Amino acid sequence: MLDFINYPVSAILWFWHTVFGYILDPASGYAWALSVVFLVFSLRALLFKPFVHQVRSMKKMQEFAPQIRELQNKYRDDRQRMAQELQKLQAEEGFNPAGGCLPMLVQVPVFIGLFQVLNGFKPDAPSNFVFDRADVLSFVEADLFGANLANTISQSSQVLAKFGTDRMSMIMVGVPLMIAAAIATHFTARHSVQRQVPDQNANSQTALMNRMTLWLFPMFALVGGPFLPLAILLYWLANNFWTLAQQRIVFRRIDREEAERAVAAPAVVESTAESGDVVTQAGPAERMSNDQPGEVPGVTEDRSRDGDASGESR
Repeated sequence: MLDFINYPVSAILWFWHTVFGYILDPASGYAWALSVVFLVFSLRALLFKPFVHQVRSMKKMQEFAPQIRELQNKYRDDRQRMAQELQKLQAEEGFNPAGGCLPMLVQVPVFIGLFQVLNGFKPDAPSNFVFDRADVLSFVEADLFGANLANTISQSSQVLAKFGTDRMSMIMVGVPLMIAAAIATHFTARHSVQRQVPDQNANSQTALMNRMTLWLFPMFALVGGPFLPLAILLYWLANNFWTLAQQRIVFRRIDREEAERAVAAPAVVESTAESGDVVTQAGPAERMSNDQPGEVPGVTEDRSRDGDASGESR
């Protein structure tokens, strides 16, 4: 049913295993582990531009959060009018909250696809999507420090023995991966939460979501880790490391752009003001319109002063 996802995922995994198979032993666990890691990198590289769009959309939403809350309070009894006003605000300010969800939504089917591909690596399987029998045996016989990437810690000893591993080896490799994935998830979430404006953090729903992101989501890696294949834990860890590095790069880039705009804005205002002064001072037509007939243009003020002076002398 999900072959349209499983085949592309297995094809990318096959490509990277072929690449690392030339460098390392094709049956090596390191070659397969690196293939999983670079599967993550390939996907995230394709999603770089949508991620930048996501960050910009989130930042605009933070900037216009007061207006959004004002509309929500104003039209709390009229949901249809509230939706119309919110759509109008989004169109005027040029941001789309739904567009920022694309990177996260795309990763969900890839995660499921990788899970399906890994489940297809069985000792008696003739093939596994784009992988032939030789590739299947290569994966089944490969190990990472004695643990097989397709197995889980919770599997029975009999199943683990079919893959040439045991529970202790799975624990020795799986538990550090679980802890590292949980820590990486926490710091990735913390780095994102720190970008929120104080006014947004004051919102009770946002504060609750932040706590869940910081503490509950990392717990999934610890609680669900024993039931996930080691390759999935490796995918989880690599994905969070990529996200953390990408966040730092994109956030720094956006901050630099905003700083440059902040410096340029006063210069533009000052330049506009100076241009206005020049136009005002250099408007002979306006001065000529105020002169009386028979007077030399632009000397009315001087003549009045002369008149005052002569009056005082008399």
